[in-house]
Amino acid sequence: MRGWLSLARRTGRIAEPAVPRGADSAGAARADAGILAGSVQVRHVDAGSCNGCEIEVAAAFGPVHDGERYGARLVASPRHADVVLVTGVVTRNMAEPLRRTVDATPRPRLVVAMGDCARDCGVFAGGYGVVGAVKDVVDVDLEIPGCPPRPEAVVEALRTVTRR
Repeated sequence: MRGWLSLARRTGRIAEPAVPRGADSAGAARADAGILAGSVQVRHVDAGSCNGCEIEVAAAFGPVHDGERYGARLVASPRHADVVLVTGVVTRNMAEPLRRTVDATPRPRLVVAMGDCARDCGVFAGGYGVVGAVKDVVDVDLEIPGCPPRPEAVVEALRTVTRR
């Protein structure tokens, strides 16, 4: 155990460098995307994804990419959130819970559609259990393209919101 602790002390903090601010990998953003500048609380909602985006969300908030250093933090309740991060197509069973989650989030709030499925249904377009993309169910403020988007793109989108 001491060997691991001394190795951690010698090595120090290791994190990937931040994506440059000019690189717009976050897709289209509304003009008021920075209204929550500083720090934001993020509620993640899986509306019917294949779990590829969830792995990238975990990586974005993990120790390598460390999304929290830019002021974004995952929370468990929509009542504590400023941002609703939605992954996957919206399925029939998740349309109403998604609406309720967004309605439970206090204003000002932003809704972020993460991944190609959340943006335009991706490979699940036309499926019998699919209601549509996130923008078909709730208003979307920011989109993150990719299938799945890389953790750097997730962090860059959150930096757009926090302006950090």
